[in-house]
Amino acid sequence: LRLAQSPHAKPCSSLPAGSQLPCFHGSSTIRNLKERFHMNMTEEQLQLLIEQMVDGSMRSITTKLYDGFQYLTNGIM
Repeated sequence: LRLAQSPHAKPCSSLPAGSQLPCFHGSSTIRNLKERFHMNMTEEQLQLLIEQMVDGSMRSITTKLYDGFQYLTNGIM
């Protein structure tokens, strides 16, 4: 899991803190983005978190509604 994650997390460390782009305004934007990669977790903790996220998504009514929408509009199941 960590190997697949690391190449995507590294560009976050080079994001400019003082960027003029509106999406980066606010002191917590870049920090929050970096936190989403959970680089501070062990492999076991990360695996458990991902399993919990997938399980929660599979039981979510919004996931089921979105899947139904995709099926009806695009034939994607």
